Amino acid sequence: MPNHLVMSILCTVLCCLPLGIVGIIHAAKVNGLVAQGDIAGAQAASDEAKKWSKIGFIIGVVVMALYLAFMVFGLVFASTMPDPQ
Repeated sequence: MPNHLVMSILCTVLCCLPLGIVGIIHAAKVNGLVAQGDIAGAQAASDEAKKWSKIGFIIGVVVMALYLAFMVFGLVFASTMPDPQ
């Protein structure tokens, strides 16, 4: 059963720190629960890690796209303004 730890770490570093940390916490629980024999709990923790990491990636991509759009809009707007003299 995958623990999605790598995906959670990448989400934390590249996209959305708070949601990535939630994913890391859930991912860290998976192996311990499997070792205890709690397969249902491990599956739930794995699903939660995947869910929070995906949400973090989506939010990160949306925020980066909005930032890029605002920067392009600002450059276009600034280039069309008359030169103050």
